[in-house]
Amino acid sequence: MTSRSQTDQPRWAPLAAGAIATVAAVAYAWGAGREVIEIYYAAAVRSMSSSWHDFAFGGFDPAGTVTLDKLPGAFWVQALSVRAFGLHVWAIVLPQIVEGVLTVAVLYCVVRRQAGWIAALLAAALLVASPAAVALDRGNISDTLLILLLVLAAGATARAVETGRLTAIVLAGACVGLAFQAKMLEAWLVLPALGAAYLLAAPGGLGRRAAHLVAGGAVAVAVSLSWMCVVALTPAGDRPYVDGSDHNSIFQQVFHYNGFGRIDTPVAGGFAGSKLGAVLADFTIRRGRGWDRLLVGAPGRDIAWLLPAAVVSLVALLWARRREPRTDPVRAAVVLWGTWLVIFFVAFSVSARINAYYLAALAPPLAALVGIGAASAWRERERALALVVVVAAFSAAYAVGLLPTQRLSFWLPAAVAALGAATLLAGAVVAVHGGRRAQSATHVLALLAVAAAPAVASVSLVVHRLGPFDTPFQPAPVTAITQTFAGQVQRLPPPVIARFERAGQGAEYPLAAYTSLLAAPLIFATGREVLPIGGFEGSFPPPTLARLQQLIATDRLHLIESPPTLDPRIRWVRRHCLLVPVQVTFPVSYCG
Repeated sequence: MTSRSQTDQPRWAPLAAGAIATVAAVAYAWGAGREVIEIYYAAAVRSMSSSWHDFAFGGFDPAGTVTLDKLPGAFWVQALSVRAFGLHVWAIVLPQIVEGVLTVAVLYCVVRRQAGWIAALLAAALLVASPAAVALDRGNISDTLLILLLVLAAGATARAVETGRLTAIVLAGACVGLAFQAKMLEAWLVLPALGAAYLLAAPGGLGRRAAHLVAGGAVAVAVSLSWMCVVALTPAGDRPYVDGSDHNSIFQQVFHYNGFGRIDTPVAGGFAGSKLGAVLADFTIRRGRGWDRLLVGAPGRDIAWLLPAAVVSLVALLWARRREPRTDPVRAAVVLWGTWLVIFFVAFSVSARINAYYLAALAPPLAALVGIGAASAWRERERALALVVVVAAFSAAYAVGLLPTQRLSFWLPAAVAALGAATLLAGAVVAVHGGRRAQSATHVLALLAVAAAPAVASVSLVVHRLGPFDTPFQPAPVTAITQTFAGQVQRLPPPVIARFERAGQGAEYPLAAYTSLLAAPLIFATGREVLPIGGFEGSFPPPTLARLQQLIATDRLHLIESPPTLDPRIRWVRRHCLLVPVQVTFPVSYCG
């Protein structure tokens, strides 16, 4: 079997791929210096960039008392960027811009190897036109690195399917393990897709293929758990407390708090859920679990535009290539991307709590399937014309249904509907009069009908400077919430920062705040310690009430941000300390 990566592409194809990557870079970077970022992660990155101890363990606060509530893999990259370029919003966002552009380039290379240059160019362009991917790559969320590493794993698997080499499938496992450092269990969801493609189509006997998969899976697990084992073996006194766990356990954080516990937990617990739930709910997909959860409303506008075309491509290609040899690379590609799409779609449909930016993980398989399907249809223009026309018309009608007409001018739904109608009309004309050129023009028109709406949605995200927490064409109040809440770093008034800096009176801990979420704005703005009480949610043990009392008694802590809550630590503070006129986000009590 020869690689398709170089033998069947014209000289201008790499230039076209470069142009697509350039468009992606502009879309992701436009306004990056003023972009809305997740302040909790940004504060942790500042702490990690200032201390190698915090860097090594993913410490959230400068003193390293508690970790992030996630593995720090993606934030290591951001912290290194801040160390290299200084503390700027653009320095935090820069790694995601680069990772997003690399994802486009890698997807092009992978699909080119699997199905040729036409499919590769279409897949890369459709990925850039995916609103979920555009929104994600304009912020500081770890999913960008996750997706890049998973597409790299798909590329290594494609090479393994072609060559049958153990090293290639081991490399795929290593990429999945690194992706685990970025987003934990979500990375493992792609393993069945990689395994199915290799087991189906790689050369060699079944036993050899199965043995290679076992080796690749073992590498994936070993790389995934490597950093966790280092943390678990480090004495508790030499590292921060592991947020998201009741017993200082990194395994509880990963497998329960960020893993299986999310399947049945609709909102965050503790203070973050009870007091900030109304705000946080606007960052999450609130529609109930079900098969149609991602097909309508905001989730649909994030990711579902290409879904009808992708599903038809998946089914049609499996049927059309059913008699090909077992090692057929195109069918293996369809199995890989199709299994990826189905598993992630089901996972996001049944999970109780997901954020909008999670859906970007569906963008690569959607783009690849539609690209491969469109290229295959182009090669069989006459035979595939009727199916292409029907799919394009249905996709256009579905897109019109997704568009929120009450918040849009009439032209966009009308234009998408017109493209669908024009495709139907062109198909009817070709059916009557025939003609190779007319068939080609109809296929191009059909592709425009499928891609127009998501492309305009992506452009709207860039023009309005929206980020990972946003969805296309969202109501203005939702945008106001994301701009205010996630962008606290840009809006923390200088007088508040000045009062905070004066109020600590030289204490080792100038301020303690209930939850890491409330501590984050001041940590990012000043780089000084704000002791987080209860971790991200406020429900976790550190620091204990005895520890707080000791810090107060030894004159190491004076001020505590103390919102009304049932937490016994804060109740004690509110009973024994004086409220002072230093308002940060919630009332502040003076203990001393």
